[in-house]
Amino acid sequence: MLFVAFEGIDGAGLTTHARLTEKFLESRGFRVVLTKEPTDGLIGGLIRACLRGEWRTDPMTLQLLFAADRCHHVNTVILPALRAGRAVVTDRYVFSSLAYGSLDLDYEWLKVVNSKFPLPDVTFILDIDPSVAIERIRGDRFAVELFEEVEKLERVRSAYLRIAREFSNVYIVKTDDEVGEVQREIEVLLEEVIRRRIGPPR
Repeated sequence: MLFVAFEGIDGAGLTTHARLTEKFLESRGFRVVLTKEPTDGLIGGLIRACLRGEWRTDPMTLQLLFAADRCHHVNTVILPALRAGRAVVTDRYVFSSLAYGSLDLDYEWLKVVNSKFPLPDVTFILDIDPSVAIERIRGDRFAVELFEEVEKLERVRSAYLRIAREFSNVYIVKTDDEVGEVQREIEVLLEEVIRRRIGPPR
């Protein structure tokens, strides 16, 4: 059917625009599954606890946990939904592992670990200045997670820009503007993807 992913550094508005995109697709007649990574399952819970500093592990183990969580996510949520004719919108997916994981691990190794997962039909990388992102994060949350430091987010942002150059069907969308303006840009791009994949509305 249609598989859409939102990516970008923390604070860029992924969750907001994933939810707005769910509503947009529903307005176009799609049945939509909105999902996220890490998932709410057992492995996803372990990952979130590690990101909050509640337990520690090495970077490779963490990325293998992300891959295990993703494997379960793909096989129990994403692929069944697509096979049932639903659209899937995910708040983070494979490219998060490449971008964040490459802070400590080899980028090419991360690509190999995640190479068996199906890529989305379209990925929106929401791009924002890391210092602005940190301000948003600190305004919204009590705790700052493992990767939420300006210098680290600068490197993650650079990795996302590399991903956009290397992979097809990836769009960079600046999120400096008001939410409605950003969402309109996303919807224009998404309409074009829908026309290419499914054809014009009847």
